[in-house]
Amino acid sequence: MIGNDVVDLDLARSQSAWKRKGFLDKLFLPQEQQLIWTAENPEQMVWNLWTRKEAAYKIFNRQTQIRAFNPLQFACSVNDTFEGTVAIQNQIYSTRTEIKKSSMYTIAVSDAAFFSKIQVLSPEATIGKENGIPYWTHPVTQAKNPASITHHGRFWNGIYLDLNY
Repeated sequence: MIGNDVVDLDLARSQSAWKRKGFLDKLFLPQEQQLIWTAENPEQMVWNLWTRKEAAYKIFNRQTQIRAFNPLQFACSVNDTFEGTVAIQNQIYSTRTEIKKSSMYTIAVSDAAFFSKIQVLSPEATIGKENGIPYWTHPVTQAKNPASITHHGRFWNGIYLDLNY
């Protein structure tokens, strides 16, 4: 399974007061807050961890049908700035994050081997849903492939897991 999340950093900067009292406590575990405050760029680490949690939630929701997102249930471990894991209950999801000047984008997978099976969707792609879970139908094989879409501010990203690859 796959999930993704993007944050428009310029929009987040103007709309979010992440330094305000209590903000980090609502979203991040103590060890994650330590990562934030010791990072070279704390603001960037906030959104790095946030996109990881959101992307992992999309997989967790797909697997469990649980639609309640409690960020404190998702524990991030960062191998480096770009790769890490997110754990919830008995599940561990692998993540890869792309950091650009104006955006933070993370893809999460339930199995690290799935990274090689991810394909990019165009914004014009038709995405279907079953029980609220997105999929993309391959035009030739008619296979329903797990899909994930994210958008924030100026950014949109869509991916699917190519089950035939």
